[in-house]
Amino acid sequence: MEIKAQNSVVGIKYDLTEVGKNEILDSNRDSVPLEFITGKEQIIPGLESQLIGMKEGDSAKIEVKAADAYGEYNEEALQTLPKEQFEGIDLEPGMSLYGQAEDGRQIQVIVKSFTDSDVTIDYNHPLAGKDLLFDVVVSSARFATPDEMESGIVGGSDHHHHGAGCNC
Repeated sequence: MEIKAQNSVVGIKYDLTEVGKNEILDSNRDSVPLEFITGKEQIIPGLESQLIGMKEGDSAKIEVKAADAYGEYNEEALQTLPKEQFEGIDLEPGMSLYGQAEDGRQIQVIVKSFTDSDVTIDYNHPLAGKDLLFDVVVSSARFATPDEMESGIVGGSDHHHHGAGCNC
């Protein structure tokens, strides 16, 4: 089946690198495919749009510009907070911390720097501002069931599937 822009259930295996670099940033080649439903904003738009029209078994190297991936780097997404708010944490520059946004979503921040009194954190996604290269294989492609279309969950609302790591 050809992947459509809406309501296709797609499984992909991929290696992710930054354009022009050889270091693999994320991969699910040795684990379960990342499954998602097209048109539900479940993966980055620049990757999804380039998968449209592919079929099971197809492979491609897909370049995604930063703006269509995790966005451009935003200097305004830096925040300096009192160090007391990080009591009990052995801070390291570059470390990831997880917290809860006002709307209840889990958010990841990166510790940019710290002093004896302040900690500067970065709310940008770690891949913000980077052009990405996905070396991808379509492992499955099928039409979504009515339950999957309604719930937005692969396998339907009774089946809770958690795909691979990068939330691509």
